[in-house]
Amino acid sequence: MARLQNHTNTRRLILSVALSLGLGLFSQAGFAKPDANTSSLQLATPEAVGLNSADVQSLRDGIQATIDAGKIPGAVLMIANKREVGVLETFGTQGPEDSTPMSPETLFRIYSMSKPIVSVATLMLVEQGKLALQDPVSDYIPEYANLTVMNEDGSTQAAVNTMTIEHLLTHESGLIYGVFDPDSELGKMYLAAGSSSYAITALEMSKRLAALPLRFEPGTKWHYSRSTDVLGAVLEVAAGKTLDVLLEEMIFQPLGMNDTSFYIPQSKAARLAQPIYGNVTTPLVKEPMFSGGGGLNSTTEDYARFGFMLINGGEYMGTRLIEEETLALMREPRIGDDVSREYFFYRNFGDFGLGFGLLPSNMGNPDSPKTFGWDGAAGTSFWVDPGNEFFVVYMIQARDVPGGNGFSARTAIYQAIND
Repeated sequence: MARLQNHTNTRRLILSVALSLGLGLFSQAGFAKPDANTSSLQLATPEAVGLNSADVQSLRDGIQATIDAGKIPGAVLMIANKREVGVLETFGTQGPEDSTPMSPETLFRIYSMSKPIVSVATLMLVEQGKLALQDPVSDYIPEYANLTVMNEDGSTQAAVNTMTIEHLLTHESGLIYGVFDPDSELGKMYLAAGSSSYAITALEMSKRLAALPLRFEPGTKWHYSRSTDVLGAVLEVAAGKTLDVLLEEMIFQPLGMNDTSFYIPQSKAARLAQPIYGNVTTPLVKEPMFSGGGGLNSTTEDYARFGFMLINGGEYMGTRLIEEETLALMREPRIGDDVSREYFFYRNFGDFGLGFGLLPSNMGNPDSPKTFGWDGAAGTSFWVDPGNEFFVVYMIQARDVPGGNGFSARTAIYQAIND
């Protein structure tokens, strides 16, 4: 009860300060042009996203129970429609040894929530004519011209299919994540090649992976992998800029995401969330690696700006980042009948687009309209629900929690909406 009261008092204080300054977290005049000092977030009521006060209390209780159980030190939950934030709740503290209350400005390692951002940047470059979905990866990284595939008995043979940009976006490239498959022969090869190292560039890592066998022929299976890291290296070659500069110019500056970056300066270190469980990266020292697959850090407010752009069909406060038709293309299911789902996270449920996971808005009805989004390895989560006209950003910092994190934002929100 004390923690819940502290959370409520903190939220009231944040709101009062923001409103008194006329900027900060919420703009009473609606959207303002994004910059480092102006928020795009306008606070509405839960009804704006299909919830009521009792629903919100149920969500609070679920998150607070997870904190009280000692699984996470704190959390931030945001649910917004196309223009307004209907729910913004902060809980607990930034870390087990940090008394700073969680806030929309707390920095999180978003890990694989980096992938949708890099995927959007990829399709923006496609619109600019700097690359195409069916381009061979070898057009940008020549080492991918002569790939091999590992057979079940450990032998290798020349790959028949050409790995394309689309294969990287859909995780049908034949690459894997060595860190998630450390006991297999190929996983050991990945780790020995430095696939998890931040001391090398993404391009150097990509070249090392090209010298290793693929797990399968490109285009024949879905398998979570280093594909988006290789994609980031491709973007660097295609645009002639490092990925940090590319994303800053194409996405972060136009959206006003001034707190989203691969590495965090010491001036912002006090805002970085820390977990109770699990090892996490320390993004306070800049290294050569700009991991497009999992290297970004962001805040709830910053990622909400990305969410507002997506739910508004690629446009943000009068600035169009990507065409609505292109974004619709990214949301099309890509796991065809000839692609194995053996390693797909949801097996025969849902699908995958060009950088987004696709799930039914009604999990009890596989044919219901699809949401699109993705999660991060340290518990962060986001998805956009065009049918119900809202999106969600849920931020925690936790890995390998015994018994799980204890709260599914997706399950709880849809249960509240459908009750």
